[in-house]
Amino acid sequence: MVLDGYKQIRANGRAAGVDGVSLDEFAKDLKGNLYKLWNRMTSGSYYPKSLREKKIDKGGGKFRSLGIPCVEDRIAQSVMKTYLEPLAEPTFHEDSYGYRPKRHAHQAIKKAYLRGYRRCWILDIDIRSFFDTIDHELMMKAVKRYTQEKWVLMYIERWLKGGMLMEDGTMIKKEEGSGQGSVISPLLSNIYLHFVFDKWMQKNYPDIMFERYCDDIIVHCDYKRRAIQLKRTIAERFEGCKLEMNVDKTQIVYCKRPGNKGRIVHEKSSFDFLGYTFKPRLWATPYGMAVLTMPTMSTKAKKRIAKEIRDWKLHFTTGTIQRLARIINPKTRGWINYYCEFGKWGTTGLWRDLNFKLTRWVMGQKGIGFRRAHKWLKRVYAVQPNLFAHWGIVHP
Repeated sequence: MVLDGYKQIRANGRAAGVDGVSLDEFAKDLKGNLYKLWNRMTSGSYYPKSLREKKIDKGGGKFRSLGIPCVEDRIAQSVMKTYLEPLAEPTFHEDSYGYRPKRHAHQAIKKAYLRGYRRCWILDIDIRSFFDTIDHELMMKAVKRYTQEKWVLMYIERWLKGGMLMEDGTMIKKEEGSGQGSVISPLLSNIYLHFVFDKWMQKNYPDIMFERYCDDIIVHCDYKRRAIQLKRTIAERFEGCKLEMNVDKTQIVYCKRPGNKGRIVHEKSSFDFLGYTFKPRLWATPYGMAVLTMPTMSTKAKKRIAKEIRDWKLHFTTGTIQRLARIINPKTRGWINYYCEFGKWGTTGLWRDLNFKLTRWVMGQKGIGFRRAHKWLKRVYAVQPNLFAHWGIVHP
């Protein structure tokens, strides 16, 4: 199990933890290091090191704080996940999509779109600082529903209570929360919300449909008053489970559909879910043009990606255009695969901007004006239309 744990984490990043040991350094004495970890885990003398804080820019001057475990802790958590996941996974709700085998965000987005067409009142729920406010006592109570193995419970409790080395050099002890960024954290968060939300909804509101991707939750209602009532009762449920609904971000949305004819008026008609914005758009149907609430890439995601493209500083990149394509295609291909699954026409402005930057790159490399550079780029496209991944959507 320890060897398999190492194989699993080997492909998922090489960042070092608080001990400064990278995956490559750990592998220099792989057999000895894995044996030491196995020996400590089997004897009960394994204690995880503190997490290392890494801040991720969320935009608008806000940051998400991730906790990066050291290499041996990631391996140990993979061992725990391998043991615990097969016990918990079969019990999870069919509309829970986050961080689960054979489930992904596109399934949740598609289900939200189809159900929004049938039930047009949406409760878009936001949990305030979910990963930072998970109650340890309730978390352990939930885990005990799946196993009574003492070594599993002991190590999970040690991980939950471990400290974090902040970027400013201070060390904090965690009295609540689960370090976002660790291997075991997504599974633990699903276990927690399975009992706090999924199972509770299934028992008390079996007719209400929802999609949950970790702590992102969309609830579908037939009527506005039902959405208002659910907002209140779910907030009470969260409070009873030591969580807090973010009332500023939680909203009730009306998804317009054909046949409304303007009879229903509501101040909120759009919401964001998993990087997509659902809002009314004029759409061609077999019965003619109609207003439907369709998902397209969100403005927030576009701004984030546009900033990342600016940070590439393409004008400093030297070499052939083929080399430039090899540098940027892995990133753009990943964005296309995710954000062009639905409403890819909503991404065209982003790819036009990228083509503009490519033209500016040609200007710098060839020492020519904009028009000539643009014509040169079009000639490249005529010969190699698949050179850049985004040219399949917007060509120069």
